[in-house]
Amino acid sequence: MSGRRSARPRGSARPRRRRPFLVALVATFGSLLGIAGVVAVVASVFIGGLARSYDRDTDTIADAFPSGERPAATAAAEDILLIGSDSRAAAGADGGHGQGGRSDTLMLAHVPADRKAVYLMSIMRDSWVDVPGHGSAKINAAYAWGGIPLTVQTVEQLLDVRIDHVAEIDFAGFTGMTDALGGVTVDAPQAFTINGPARHQIVAGQNHLDGEQALAFVRERHAFADADHTRVRNQQAFMRGIVDGLLSEGTLTNPGRIKDFVTATSKYLAVDPGLTFRSVVDLGWSLRDVRADDLHTFTMPTAGGGTSPDGQSYVAVNTGAVQSLSASLRSDDLGRWLAETPHS
Repeated sequence: MSGRRSARPRGSARPRRRRPFLVALVATFGSLLGIAGVVAVVASVFIGGLARSYDRDTDTIADAFPSGERPAATAAAEDILLIGSDSRAAAGADGGHGQGGRSDTLMLAHVPADRKAVYLMSIMRDSWVDVPGHGSAKINAAYAWGGIPLTVQTVEQLLDVRIDHVAEIDFAGFTGMTDALGGVTVDAPQAFTINGPARHQIVAGQNHLDGEQALAFVRERHAFADADHTRVRNQQAFMRGIVDGLLSEGTLTNPGRIKDFVTATSKYLAVDPGLTFRSVVDLGWSLRDVRADDLHTFTMPTAGGGTSPDGQSYVAVNTGAVQSLSASLRSDDLGRWLAETPHS
């Protein structure tokens, strides 16, 4: 299965200091749960317009999940797989994606049953794992070979946890969502230069980026000695920047800006059939007491690098640490695991 989206008509192309977090950008990358957050705090008369925009522009992934036996769900917790890709560039006229496209970014958002925090784990795209039906390979090969269903199956097998929802956003959407917020401020872990059609100089610390700069920021890997390790940290920094932008007074008190963000994001977003506008709002409301500091970002444990028999350089998975991570996800005790386990 390729994870094709259902065919349907498409349109052309928190107000106090202890404000609710509601998880901006936790549906691959701030978009989906960003929508949840802002919708949860605006007047009901405005929700109807946002719902129409979301329903009109967001694609539904008709066959998002693999067939056959899958891990059991974890009580009232939610595990959402977030995929960042160049799918629309690789998509055919029928809207299909995967199988030739790239899933350049994978993240797992874990929302615990008590709704007191949100955990966002990056999975490095070169992680060497078993891809069902294909053997050992880099994890992003699953998307190229079998689209979203095989990607979900690969992650479920790796972590032994059930994926409750899946959301995919095309990288091109980063430009629009950033510009809709008037730019995003990111805290870069180190200074670097992005070379390309436009040259961008990033300083260590605070950088205010427009849409074009933000897209270059989250994609850059060649500027770093550790390649994807710094890249995933930059992506996490971008997500925090989106959160801050969405929860700023300038956004929450500006209905036009909220609408622009939802519109700019929705047309690059694809979700499983269960992630309706209503369910997104319900999730946002359940997280109404969570603050920005309750977003915990980290990277799935790795164990250095290696070279495959056919000469591919890859990132080795720390098997022991991932096994304990898996147990923690299943028992919905990720906060304790993070406190006890070294991580990045």
